[in-house]
Amino acid sequence: MEGPLADLRVIDCSTVVAGPGCAKYLADFGADVVKVERPDGGDGVRRMGWLDPSDGMSLWWKLLNRGKRCVTLDLKSDEGRAAMLQLCDQADVLIENFRPGTLERLGLGPDVLLARNPRLIVTRVTGFGQDGPYSARPGFATLAEAMSGFAAVNGEPDGPPLLPPIALTDEVTALAAAFATMVAVHSAAATGTGQVVDVNLLESMLHLMGPLISAWWLLGYRQPRLGSGIPYSVPRGVWRTADGQWVALSTSSEGVATRVLALLGLSDDERFATNETRVAHRAAMDAAVAEWIGARPAREVIEAFHGVEAAIAPILTVPDVAEDEHITARGYVVEVDGVPMQGPIARLSATPGLVRWAGRPLGADNEAVLGGLKLGGLKDV
Repeated sequence: MEGPLADLRVIDCSTVVAGPGCAKYLADFGADVVKVERPDGGDGVRRMGWLDPSDGMSLWWKLLNRGKRCVTLDLKSDEGRAAMLQLCDQADVLIENFRPGTLERLGLGPDVLLARNPRLIVTRVTGFGQDGPYSARPGFATLAEAMSGFAAVNGEPDGPPLLPPIALTDEVTALAAAFATMVAVHSAAATGTGQVVDVNLLESMLHLMGPLISAWWLLGYRQPRLGSGIPYSVPRGVWRTADGQWVALSTSSEGVATRVLALLGLSDDERFATNETRVAHRAAMDAAVAEWIGARPAREVIEAFHGVEAAIAPILTVPDVAEDEHITARGYVVEVDGVPMQGPIARLSATPGLVRWAGRPLGADNEAVLGGLKLGGLKDV
């Protein structure tokens, strides 16, 4: 199974999560991705987070750089830059996440690359974009989460702003970059002309904010922190059951809300008759839900909500996820080189993705990829 992108050659010289994540999505669907790292230690993600006890390599590394061939090049040397130019001459896509201007200072800027390979797509992943007052700042997801408005609306009403406890911004930006890259690849196939794709953490997070930007500009609306609630749908949140379990429920459609009110015995309460009145009486509505759920064990609560076709789910821990019958039945967690990990992000009926191997040792493919360049003297690892 070569995959639908088997004819796509990608050079990935990005590091950490967002850029390599973009390349990972392309590799999952068959692209030949060559991961370029510096010889002195490689991508820092190799040592980030939890380590595989079998070989000491990071689980982050094995996930983000699965399906890629790994080579080392010193881009600060003439020889390394010459090798990179030759790799890009043969490639369809280059993915990089240096600070703006770094690629140019190395003599590998888009003007140079596109002059040699006019069909090349140069995907540039940064914190704030290639231009603008903040473009030279370091690109960390935490900064994007803080500056996008996300942290300000995340948290309890009487608590501080909260950052997400996962690499949310990096993962979202990886998806955005993969999408934008394939749009550019599609255009190049039709026109023969490559281009620069400018993707950044801040703007990717801004897209997750939905219409809050519009609501501020047009209505002067500033969303407060509501815990697990959202301003336009009540009840919505998490509640604790009598046996100490947690459940999450949503009533985003009026039909579901009507059935939930009937289940809770609140159909005749005028305070909850419409979404607008429920929003106005959020505290009373949430208290009524808490009382009903808190008096029953989780299994009874979930079965009752399912019985009236209302949206509810248990709050699963990662160990729960690993054993969940639906996730297991779908086969979404796959084992690759002894490491369980998420499978391809989407199912394609005719051209499915495939995780071919986990992230490989530093320089594992130097000879196979760089040997044919015949530059001589390439640094070994």
